[in-house]
Amino acid sequence: MIHNKKEFYGGAGLLVAFFVVLFFMFQPLFNGHNAMEYLDNLYNSISKGSVEYAPALKKEASKYTSMDVELNLTYSSEIEAKQATALFLTAGIKAAPQGKTLRVNGSLGTILDATLTDCASMYHNKGDVLQAKYNIEPRRAMFNWWTSLKLMDKELKAQGKFEAAKVTNTVEKKGVEAAYNYFKIEPMHIMENLGLVIFSLAFYVFYTLWYGFAILFVFEGWGLRLSH
Repeated sequence: MIHNKKEFYGGAGLLVAFFVVLFFMFQPLFNGHNAMEYLDNLYNSISKGSVEYAPALKKEASKYTSMDVELNLTYSSEIEAKQATALFLTAGIKAAPQGKTLRVNGSLGTILDATLTDCASMYHNKGDVLQAKYNIEPRRAMFNWWTSLKLMDKELKAQGKFEAAKVTNTVEKKGVEAAYNYFKIEPMHIMENLGLVIFSLAFYVFYTLWYGFAILFVFEGWGLRLSH
């Protein structure tokens, strides 16, 4: 038995309207995407717009141009070691593979600069540059840099070169990982779509409250009450 018909049917109407809006939100009405996909792409683009670290990291890496390193990097397979060899040789660094192990000899700053140059290409979605340079899929090239920098970080620490290891790790985290994860996403700064961002956040709060009050009115109109 309905305790308060006005409140019950008002809540039911709000609930029906909520699901009607939800239905349209799942339709491909926004450039071929539904509302969730469109906003997900928007926030990914805004997120990418705030992580272009390569220019600043290049300045940091330039401090190590005169620092020569000799490293023995052991990869998980001979194929991976061979692919990594191409990275170093293209950068002008001596690299001699012996099975899974790659002996690297040259300027640390030059290695990091070459890495960040590739990161910049990936950040701006120019994967064809890496494809032409290494003749492998762009993400694979970035993965090879990521693996190489991790091995370099470990080797430099073993040699007691902790400052060099720190900057190498920073390039790996902020440069390579960001370039890899955000590849093919268009960068955007929040001010370019500030109105839409504010609207989407405000609508999220409003839509959540809409559903909550609809449920509240339905159950209160039905006669259910919460009590201590």
